[in-house]
Amino acid sequence: MNDLSIPVSDVVVDVARIGAVLGAAGVGLEGGGVWAGEAHYLVADGQAAVAALESAGIRGARAASALVIPLRADIPGELGRMMTVLADSDIVVHAQYSDHDNRKVIVVDDPERAREVLS
Repeated sequence: MNDLSIPVSDVVVDVARIGAVLGAAGVGLEGGGVWAGEAHYLVADGQAAVAALESAGIRGARAASALVIPLRADIPGELGRMMTVLADSDIVVHAQYSDHDNRKVIVVDDPERAREVLS
């Protein structure tokens, strides 16, 4: 899976356009959101998503490999525990959000190591 990040300045207008372009290209969004001037969405094919956005004149989109792991939402403090493990392992987290299947999506500098330390 891939994290698709796209700069946005007007959330409603930009996300409407992004959603329409990706939908027309057959790219489904499996989770995500918008914060700090950037939209993040979980997609199966990051290259296809970036290509569709660029073809529509939407610049600055990037795709990065995303770590998608189960989130034990029934355990209070689980997110804090996960982030502490990553911090203690010197793994840099660029973004984190949930998908539509109650899994945590984490964009990190070292996905393999992050998966290892969170296992």
